Amino acid sequence: MNKFLIVFTLTVFIACNLKNSETKKEMYKWPDVSAPVAEKKAHWRTIHGDSVLDNYYWMYDYFGKGPDSTKVVEYLTAENAYLDTMMSGTKQFQGDLFTEMKARIKEKDEDVPVFQNGYYYYSRTEDGKQYFKYCRKKGSLEAPEEILLDIDKMAEGHPYYSARGFAVSDDNKLLAFGVDNVSRRQYTIYVKNLETGEILPDAIKGTGADPTWAGDNKTFFYTSNNPVTLLSEKIKRHTLGSDASKDVTVYEEKDKTNYIGVGKSKNKQYIFIYSGGTLSSETFYIKAAEPAAAFRIFQPRMKEVLYDIIPLADRFLIRTNKDAKNFKLMECPLEKTEFENWKEVIPHRPDVLVEGVDEFKDFIVINERKDGLIQLRVRSLKDNSDYYIDFGEAAYTAFSNGNPEYNSAVVRYVYTSLTTPVSVYDYNMGTKEKKLMKQQEVVGGYNPADYVTERVTVTSKDGVKIPMSIVYKKGFKKDGSSPLLLYGYGSYGASMDASFNSSRISLLNRGFAYAIAHIRGGQELGRLWYEDGKMFKKKNTFSDFIACGEYLVSDKYTSREHLYAQGGSAGGLLMGAVVNMAPDLWHGVIAQVPFVDVVNTMLDESIPLTTNEFDEWGNPKNKDAYEYMKSYSPYENVEKKAYPNLLVTTGLHDSQVQYFEPAKWVAKLREMKTGKNILLLHTNMDFGHGGASGRFDYLKDIALNYAFLFALEGITR
Repeated sequence: MNKFLIVFTLTVFIACNLKNSETKKEMYKWPDVSAPVAEKKAHWRTIHGDSVLDNYYWMYDYFGKGPDSTKVVEYLTAENAYLDTMMSGTKQFQGDLFTEMKARIKEKDEDVPVFQNGYYYYSRTEDGKQYFKYCRKKGSLEAPEEILLDIDKMAEGHPYYSARGFAVSDDNKLLAFGVDNVSRRQYTIYVKNLETGEILPDAIKGTGADPTWAGDNKTFFYTSNNPVTLLSEKIKRHTLGSDASKDVTVYEEKDKTNYIGVGKSKNKQYIFIYSGGTLSSETFYIKAAEPAAAFRIFQPRMKEVLYDIIPLADRFLIRTNKDAKNFKLMECPLEKTEFENWKEVIPHRPDVLVEGVDEFKDFIVINERKDGLIQLRVRSLKDNSDYYIDFGEAAYTAFSNGNPEYNSAVVRYVYTSLTTPVSVYDYNMGTKEKKLMKQQEVVGGYNPADYVTERVTVTSKDGVKIPMSIVYKKGFKKDGSSPLLLYGYGSYGASMDASFNSSRISLLNRGFAYAIAHIRGGQELGRLWYEDGKMFKKKNTFSDFIACGEYLVSDKYTSREHLYAQGGSAGGLLMGAVVNMAPDLWHGVIAQVPFVDVVNTMLDESIPLTTNEFDEWGNPKNKDAYEYMKSYSPYENVEKKAYPNLLVTTGLHDSQVQYFEPAKWVAKLREMKTGKNILLLHTNMDFGHGGASGRFDYLKDIALNYAFLFALEGITR
């Protein structure tokens, strides 16, 4: 970074901090303009003897025209124009917020290099660039740099560009990788000759960006997706120089509720195909040195049993929930993999969830979760002695990460908390020596001692205790006058751990507190925590979140006039449900790419990923699932009542939650809601589910979200 940029960045940051210290409040004047009114066209859904009128079904553009349908695009464009008008008074503020948040990011930066097969691999970023360079050095960090891929250059001219799945052949000469420039999570695999710099003619479309090299350095396996449903459908084998249309299918998934994938063991001895749903799984394998061999099943699928494989030099380890709700660790011989040969290594514990295992030549690292927090357990393979790595904070996130080298005694892990920037450590498992390799730099200065974190417990509607993490800046007053943003997700067993976000400083410095509700449907407190928030227990997720909001009000962290909620995707479903169930609890809600039309989406198996979700939500073709789903689906339950202020966001190319779900929901809310609260819909016409691909562009969406909250609070700078 040159001196001018350093001075400019620091000046911006200092100026922003000065503004933060004297946050000004005055009522934002929302423009008096009419909102778009969506066309109504009667469509009846009849199933199980139940008929439901859906006036906005046409937004599905159901008969194959896709997102280019003129009528749909015109409506979304009108909603965007309305949002721009309503938020016009915050335009300068949004720009200031973007600049402020961007100024905290170190533009010229570099990952901690990862050693693998004789090379150090890393990514580095440059001043003003949105993407990165993927690089390596041979044998030593002092060796000359090889730029394997210049993603900044490759992304030129593309509104969206994602490159991932980098896989180097065992001889270090070839790099296979996936590219998506549409934002539909459908990747084209390319191969680069690292000796000549040539991109080979081999190009394979519609994949999961998971190229997996065999040991012969000319064959790789990959996941092929269905072009309509986007389901991971087949595992194929490709030989360099051959016609990709003739690639051999080595596995085809017949069960549309399963996800499949392919990968290589860390010790490079095996290729694995994984097929799994929410409730059961199975694995197939071959030796990496024999790519033409037929895949052998490890253990046939067992009812409601999940398992995954960790290969060691002399045996397989198996993580499984067979007779073990929270999973246990077992082992079997290399040539006798059927269940009757499995023996227990680490028994099941009802209070500890075994989340995963990272294997090394002489050690394994078990990722465990107890009392909602991650623990890293190191176990010697020589004498079975073990111990835990100590972290020392009450609320944090930690996980092993970036450990591709099997012959190593050092485990790399990431540690962060609500106040601790992301920190990368190398830990010697033999000597127990820990070394901080890098901590995320917050440009302009950041003092974690200026902020306070809490971990509290909330009693839900049915008496269950719900953990909640809270952070705020010192001086925050617990008298009900301060604003607070409550975040939640609560689906798929995804744990929302406490972690650092430099953008959040802009919220905290203006008087907001921020809280994470660790609600059921996640897996923070074990597998049962997940199962108590899915299928016919889904409403527990919503009740837990409402209980957390009520706790924050009753304990005077905030009040109903200053309480806000935010969630995305399945967390957007959460937002839709809680505004129906408790509309007067929230002053404002941000629903990002929200899954809100649950019944209609789950009835339509042509919609991407629907069938994969039956074990999560149920199949509404079954009457009991239909009735339960209909009882909470946000779109089905919109009523004539006063809803809180709402900002809803979506992406035209979203492959996970199609744009028409939030668009229909907003149209119905406009028709039904009473009162004068604000309702805004923003559709990103270039991106999909994850938003912008550049490392700065996503900040514009955060700036919009924050400006919406600040406008409701009367915070003008």
